[in-house]
Formats: sequence, structure tokens, C-alpha cells
Amino acid sequence: MFDVITIGSATLDIFVESDGANIVSVNSLKKKTEFMSFPYGAKVEIDGFSRNIGGGGINTAANFANLGLKTSTIIKLGNDEIAPVIENKMKHDKVDTSNIIHSKDYLTGLSIILVSFQGDRTVLAHRGANATISENEIDFNKFKEAKWLYVAPLAGDTNKLLDKIADYAANNGINLAINAGSTAIKKGERYFNNILKTAKIVVMNKEEASMLTKIEVRPDTKDEKFSDAEIHPDVITMLKKLHCKDDSIVVITDGKYGVYSYDGKNFYHAPEFSAKVVSTLGAGDAFSSTLVASVQKYGEDIIKALSYASVNAAAVIEKFGAQEGFLTFEQIEKRLAKHPEYKVKVINAAG
Repeated sequence: MFDVITIGSATLDIFVESDGANIVSVNSLKKKTEFMSFPYGAKVEIDGFSRNIGGGGINTAANFANLGLKTSTIIKLGNDEIAPVIENKMKHDKVDTSNIIHSKDYLTGLSIILVSFQGDRTVLAHRGANATISENEIDFNKFKEAKWLYVAPLAGDTNKLLDKIADYAANNGINLAINAGSTAIKKGERYFNNILKTAKIVVMNKEEASMLTKIEVRPDTKDEKFSDAEIHPDVITMLKKLHCKDDSIVVITDGKYGVYSYDGKNFYHAPEFSAKVVSTLGAGDAFSSTLVASVQKYGEDIIKALSYASVNAAAVIEKFGAQEGFLTFEQIEKRLAKHPEYKVKVINAAG
């Protein structure tokens, strides 16, 4: 019996850091967009370079295992020299590898991460085998061996499995958690509706939530009722719309502004846990998987789950690599003890 089985991507991440990068802001009437730029046609010096194993499927699996959960992962690796490196890394991290799929026709996923001097990043992603997982390659009966099924962002045609996964979880009493990513969300609310009605934990960022709900967060709108909690009324509306299952927890992440959550009874705002930003890559995976692991270990204590998830995400941000900063539950508790000022704010939905 596994505590959790993850399904998602596996990649070799190549980090490139250059002080020659420029951050260019472009403003229009309705939005502001920032771009990372380099001089066209120039040879740009690299100031930092490293290679790490990444991808939502294995980032989350490694974190679950580090938190003490018995974990397996469903990923698809290509026919190349990267595949055994990833599989060996999973074994080292004490993640069961019996559900890994091997492809003879595709290469393993590869990402080139351009890191800015601000710590944020632009990712050039080749999905490779990640985008080609098909229904007949998965033994769905293996899901019955897990308490939780965690779905990380899926690539390409692999998104076609979402409905099948949701139905199987619902029909077999398996807890489903999902951080779907923009590819699935772009398919629209009707496509995603089955997931929202099935998943116990749903996590997405504010831009994805806006895309799915068709609700824009208006910058000039205020609501005295929720001003102390620092939750925008449009975000409140998003959370309510996304909460489609009585016992579900919906979470919207909002970068440096923290995260917002709704469990059908109360709204929650967890501010960003203080961290020295080195790279933001992997912070979302760390947050989402720690949230699920906390619910599995401690029950539906939303305040504790949001706090622990925020601390672990901050620890990842302080390291160069998506899996480098993972903390155990004991280490998370020690960090929280050193910061008694950190509080998750709670607002009664009826208040």
C-alpha cells in the first residue's frame, strides 16, 4: 500500500544564469508584461550553470518521500542516457519505480531554465516522452494501492487521461489531488469540471484560476468585509466557483502575496514565508505536495497544512534546484517555531 502515487513529468533541468539578462516591462491599457531579454546576435557569457533532475511528477514524489510518505510515481522516460539517471535518482530518494513507463520512440523531457538576477526564471521546455503517456500504458488497478493520487501538471496528449483518472479515483474511493497546470486549464471549465467535482485538493495559481473561471481580478476594487484578510473580493468569487465538492480544499497561489484557500466553511490567507530568493523553480511543486502530505499526516487542519506548505516552498526557493531545499516535517516545525509571527489568517465565510 502506498500513501501516494504521483503522475506527471520527468525532465533533465539545465539551469543557466547570466548577468547579461535584461528584464523588460511592456505596458498596455489592461496589463503589464515582463520579458527576459538578451542582445540579439550577441554571445552572452554564462555566470552560473548546473544540471538537476526535475519535472512535476518526480519533484513531488521526491518531496512526499522526504516527508516520510510511502511513494510511487508514474512518469514516462525516453530512450536515451538521461532515463537511467532519473530512475536511479528516484531510487536514491526512496521512491518506488515500478510504475515508470519507458519509451522506445521519444526522448526524455528536457528544460533549459534561464535564471534572472531577480531570482525568477524563464523555462524553455521540450516535453518529449512526458507528452505521450496513453491510457493503455497505465495499470489503473495500481491506483487501488494508494491512499492518494497526486496529479502534477501534465503535458500534451497526456492531459487526455484526466477524466479517466478522476473517474477511477471517484469510483474506487481514492483521494485525488491535482495541480493541473495551464495546458489542462486552457481546455476550459467544461473539460475541467469533472476534476473539480472529484478532487479533494485542487491547487492552481491566480492566472490559471482566472483563466478557468473567466473572472478578472480588478485592481481598483475594494471590499471592506475582507480587507483585513487581504483577500481580494474577486479571488473570493474564484474560490467559491472552484469549490465544487463538499469536502474539498481549493487553493489559489499568488506569488509573493502568498496563497488563498477555501474549504466550504472558511477562507484562509497564508502570507509568503520569508526567504532569500535564489530560484523560484519547484516552489509550486513543493507547496502542493507538502499541503497534501500534511493533510494525510495530520488530517484536515488547513491552517497547519498551509503553514507547512509555505515553509517548505520557501526552503526550495532558497536553493538552486527544484528538489534541493526539501525539509522534513520536523525541520518545518523548527522553522515555524523560530518565526512565531507567521500566521495564517482565517475568515468565516458567513462573517
